[in-house]
Amino acid sequence: MKTDVVVIGGGPAGLFSAAIAAKNGNKVILIDKNEVLARKLRITGKGRCNVTNSADISDFIGMVCSNPNFMYSAFYSFTNEDLINFFENAGVPLKEERGGRIFPVSDSAKDVANALIKYAKDNGVVFIKDAVTKVMQENNIICGVLTKTAKKIDCSRVIVATGGASYTLTGSTGDGYKFAKELGHTVVTPYPSLIPLVIQEDYVKDLQGLSLKNVAVKVTKGTKCIYEDFGEMIFTHYGLSGPVILSASSNLKNIENSGYKISIDLKPALTFEQLDKRIQRDFEKNINKNFSNSLDELLPSKMIDTIIKLSGIDPYIKVHQINKQQRTELCNLLKNFTLTVTGVRPIEEAIITRGGISTKEINPSTMESKIIEGLFFCGEVIDVDAYTGGFNLQIAFSTAYLAGSNV
Repeated sequence: MKTDVVVIGGGPAGLFSAAIAAKNGNKVILIDKNEVLARKLRITGKGRCNVTNSADISDFIGMVCSNPNFMYSAFYSFTNEDLINFFENAGVPLKEERGGRIFPVSDSAKDVANALIKYAKDNGVVFIKDAVTKVMQENNIICGVLTKTAKKIDCSRVIVATGGASYTLTGSTGDGYKFAKELGHTVVTPYPSLIPLVIQEDYVKDLQGLSLKNVAVKVTKGTKCIYEDFGEMIFTHYGLSGPVILSASSNLKNIENSGYKISIDLKPALTFEQLDKRIQRDFEKNINKNFSNSLDELLPSKMIDTIIKLSGIDPYIKVHQINKQQRTELCNLLKNFTLTVTGVRPIEEAIITRGGISTKEINPSTMESKIIEGLFFCGEVIDVDAYTGGFNLQIAFSTAYLAGSNV
């Protein structure tokens, strides 16, 4: 079998790069080992798919955690506006939500996946369900691939779009790293990013399932502030998750025994003094109630018992008996609800992978290997990752556009 281009991987980067390459006149075969294409994309954003962000494209670089400068050409060659226009024209109307996040109006990631598959098919991409076992080269020039079914496909260009090492059940099993190493590329050790955090304190289990909106989060190590954010989070049986926590995880390295602390301001809209006055007003309304029955308007019901225990105030004391010092300690607790980070969840649970094929060995203007002629990379397989908010999918589409345009 012979073709011009083989694309390995049927995720968003693979589908889009294949479609662009075919649209430019190449014969393209896309190989994926899954029964269903774009499996990971179909579950991203809890099945809703945050495709990009409405931020100015110049701000996207600041949202990239690893090797941001590598992304300049890609972001400006295929912008978020370009991506929005693409989906709108493909019959997937989009909407903007908090933080500039862009979702399909249907709230269905399947619509996004199906639009990409249709775009590739309409441009003549041939799909093969198989697994590539080897990318072949002669004299540092691509000459073909071998597949698990022992078929050889001759080609002069290969695009590796195999994803990272997270969500392995969707097919992201790190195959691209193996191909890259065999072809002489350096692979930066994969590490989970945008991943829930494991917390030391046992009482987080009592808060399991509690979602907090509009809270301020600060990550510290000793006296140094590592990261700050504002938004939504959720307590789990092992610790913390949710958008602000996932973004925070991108800034933490060698987490185990590293002394990271997370401080949550449960009332960021109020200064310490304003919060104290608010508590005093609540106490006045509940003047004859026990302390344990006086916090209903201030806190989610699931959090009240934990806050009472941590405050050290007798739950059965009448609120008019609570003194200023006790109120001060309660305010401190609400403004600095502090937890100890002991680790992260397994890499299989990470939304994306930090690490991957070294950007030093990839031409940022074309996504072609600097080592092997005709070898291209795009998407999560490259050592580039960003915060939540649609930035990682924009990375996938922008790098895919360059790869597909330059094969």
